[in-house]
Amino acid sequence: MITRRHWQVFETFKLHFERTANELAEQDRDPTLVGLTVSKRQFERWYGGEVKTRPYPALCRVLEAMFRYPVDVLLGPAGEGVGAVDAAPQLRLIMPTPSPSPSLEPSEGDSGFDGIEFTSRPVPGDNAGRDTLERQVAMAARRAFRFSAMAEGSNVGPETLDELHQEVRRLAAAYPQLPLAPLLGDLVEVQDLSFRFLEHGHVRPGQARELYLLSAITSGMLAKASHDLGDPRSAMTQARTAYVCADNADHHAMRAWVRGLQSLIAYWDGRHQEASKYAALGISQVAGVTGTSAVWLSCLQARAGAALGDVAAVRESLTEAERARDAASPDDLDEFGGIMTFPVPRQLYYAADATAWLPNAPEAAHQAEAAVAAYRQAEPEEWAFGDQAGAHTDLALARIHAGSLDGVDEAMRPVLDLSADQRINGIVASVRQVHTALRDPRWLTAPEARVAREEIEAFTAAPVAALPR
Repeated sequence: MITRRHWQVFETFKLHFERTANELAEQDRDPTLVGLTVSKRQFERWYGGEVKTRPYPALCRVLEAMFRYPVDVLLGPAGEGVGAVDAAPQLRLIMPTPSPSPSLEPSEGDSGFDGIEFTSRPVPGDNAGRDTLERQVAMAARRAFRFSAMAEGSNVGPETLDELHQEVRRLAAAYPQLPLAPLLGDLVEVQDLSFRFLEHGHVRPGQARELYLLSAITSGMLAKASHDLGDPRSAMTQARTAYVCADNADHHAMRAWVRGLQSLIAYWDGRHQEASKYAALGISQVAGVTGTSAVWLSCLQARAGAALGDVAAVRESLTEAERARDAASPDDLDEFGGIMTFPVPRQLYYAADATAWLPNAPEAAHQAEAAVAAYRQAEPEEWAFGDQAGAHTDLALARIHAGSLDGVDEAMRPVLDLSADQRINGIVASVRQVHTALRDPRWLTAPEARVAREEIEAFTAAPVAALPR
């Protein structure tokens, strides 16, 4: 229990923390920081010097922006690292009496807290000494494979579990909408933390099931990250770990969701028969699953069938997806949002993607136009830059296959204008399909086709998801 004075300090600290997070979000255009806050329990741990694990990277960014010192020094033992930062004050010094001024705006050289001054010392940059993101996902895959014994740990309390749950929810919601750069470090750290709690073994059965589910979701997102970076081997390693965790959680819907993820990875790696097999495995596990993962699996089956030239399977699977949509009601996976749910715009995109494979499919342009329109009008939580780009490439393909180049540049322009860090593996592969279609003998001498091919070649020349080092 903290005293009234400590409570007042907590309220002031919390306000400064939230303000700093929102300022960083606006400055760096990072929506993952909007509304980031600190719980009373977290504040008490920091206040009492109970710092057993490093805070999440998002929390570290805000603390370093608030106090202009590395977080390892702020949270470290008194005197540790002082030579490097000129006797930097410890975080425990931020807690005395709040500033008597009612304004939360600190004056120049003043942080608003006794004992701390803002200085001009730079905080070490996010890129200092950081491995490439490609290496990070490979390291995470090895970590998932080893699942080795943790060095130290503690019992998992409800507050810790709730904080971990909220972090996974935040990352799941953000994944389809942001480039990997601001997310990958947090994903790796959350996975590692979940594994450490499970490896320690001092958790109650109910907590273990929850931790296994969170580990499955985080491993699934890291599988998608590996796939987005063009590393299908690491992607499948993470996906297999996600399935093991889902199995230990005895979570039927999560097992099915992971099979869908494996189908997606195999599909974009050109292993279409394997993609169909994984989708079928997932469909065999959706009995009793009420959420949208059942819709996703039927759409994955349709897309794999289209790549294999099975027109009848495509029609049947798309019809089954419609039936699954009519019967769906949100489950606990859908509640995570983002990558863990399958909204209607994404279903329309998959239908367009499947139909684009079919020869002389009269509905291809209609399906693609419906998908593009759906993403243009999508609710913010249903929008995804990768799937929207895929819908646009499908529209371009449909127009080319219909025998006209009219509207191809219009369809492709939003895709070709994507920033380098959004050029994930699936988008690049979709753009290359358009390039292949434009190499048809009909278009070889057409000036607009030549310009489009040149733009696509420039787009795909950079490494997949040309992410900052």
